[in-house]
Amino acid sequence: MISFEPDRSQYPVPGPDGKLEIDLESGKYLKLWQGPNHPGITGNMSVELTVCGDEVVEGKTHVGYLHRGFEKLMERRTFIQVFPIVCRVCVPEPDFNEYCYAAATEELAGIEVPEMAQWMRTMILEMGRFNSYMMFLGAISGSLGLGVVGQWMTYVRDLMLDRFEELTGARIYHMFILPGGVRGHLTEGFEERMEEVLRTAEKYLADVDKVMFTNSVFRLRTQGVGHIDPALFEQFGVTGPNARAGGVAKDVRKDSPYLVYDQLEFSVATETGSDIFSRAMVRRRDIDTSISLIRQILAKMPKTGPVMARLPNVLHWKIPRGETYVKGECSRGEYGYYMVTDGSGYPRRINVRGPSYTHAMALLEHLIPGTNISDVAALMVSLHTYPPEIER
Repeated sequence: MISFEPDRSQYPVPGPDGKLEIDLESGKYLKLWQGPNHPGITGNMSVELTVCGDEVVEGKTHVGYLHRGFEKLMERRTFIQVFPIVCRVCVPEPDFNEYCYAAATEELAGIEVPEMAQWMRTMILEMGRFNSYMMFLGAISGSLGLGVVGQWMTYVRDLMLDRFEELTGARIYHMFILPGGVRGHLTEGFEERMEEVLRTAEKYLADVDKVMFTNSVFRLRTQGVGHIDPALFEQFGVTGPNARAGGVAKDVRKDSPYLVYDQLEFSVATETGSDIFSRAMVRRRDIDTSISLIRQILAKMPKTGPVMARLPNVLHWKIPRGETYVKGECSRGEYGYYMVTDGSGYPRRINVRGPSYTHAMALLEHLIPGTNISDVAALMVSLHTYPPEIER
C-alpha cells in the first residue's frame, strides 16, 4: 500500500484570523477552479483550489449553483404542499427525503402506517440506494479514466429507473412515499421484472470487479490516497460508508432499526484502509447488500393489505404542537429530519441533516491540502456528496 502523508511544511501559515496568507503575486501559487461542470464534481458545486506546482495548498467548497433554500420554502407551505418539495433536496436519492419527512409528520400527527406500506417503503429506499451507488461507481471510475464503467452503470441504473417508473409513474422524482403510507401496490409481474434487473446488475458488477477493483492502476491511484484518520470521525461528523471504510460499523439500519429492517438479514460491510479504495469497496459491497435486501423484501412482503392510513382533510390539516428528529441510513450515511410544529397548518421549522454538509465542506477542505491535483477528483467523489443538501 502506498503511504500518503502530505508535507505541509512548505505551505503558508494561517494568520491571526485563521486564514492562510497566500501571496499570489509571488508566482509560487496559482488559483484554479474545479467545477461546477467537471466530471470530478458530484453535482452543482465547485472547489476553489490554490496550488503550488501540482500540489494543492488549499481548497474551498462553493455551493448554491442550483437547488437551495428548501427548508424555508417548507415552512411557508402546508404539510401536504411540502411533500413534492422534499425530494429536490437530494436529486439522485430523493426517496429518502420523502421517507424522513413522512415519518416525522406521522410521528407528530400520531399516524400509524399500514404494514404493507412499511415493506413497500423499505423496498423503495433500497432501490434508491442501489441507484445512488450506480452513480458513485460511474463517477469514481470516470474520475480515474475508466469511462466504460460509467457507461455500464448508467445502463444498469436506467433499468432500475424502469422499475421506479412502473411503480410510481416517474423516473427521478417519484413522490411515492407520502405521509400515511405510499401511493400504490406492486404492479402485476413486478417481482419477475425486478429479478431480471437484479440479475443483469450482478452480471455487470462482476465485470466492474474485473475492470476496476482488480485493476492495478486503479489500486495504485486509490490505495493510501485520501486517508481519513478514524480519530477524526466524530469531530467531522463522518458517517455511513466513509466511516465504515475506516473500520467503524455505523449503520442506522442496524443501530436504530426502522421500517422492517429488523426483519431482514444483512451485515454491515466494513474496510480498514479509510482511503479512496476502501470507500469504493464498502459501497461495492453495499450494492450486494441492497440486491439481497430487495429480494428478501419481495419474498416476505404481504401480498395484500392497505398501503395508506386514513388522513384528515389535507387541505386543512393541523398537526399538534411538538418536535421530533427522524433518521435513517441513506447511501452516504445518517440522514435525518428535525421538525417542529406549533399546532398550525404549517411546519414551524424543518431542518435537514444530510451527510454532504460535513463531508463536502469540513472534511474535504481538511483532506485536500497536500493532495496531488490529479487526485482531487477521485478524492471528492470518494466522499460521495450531493450539493443541494448543503445549500438547502
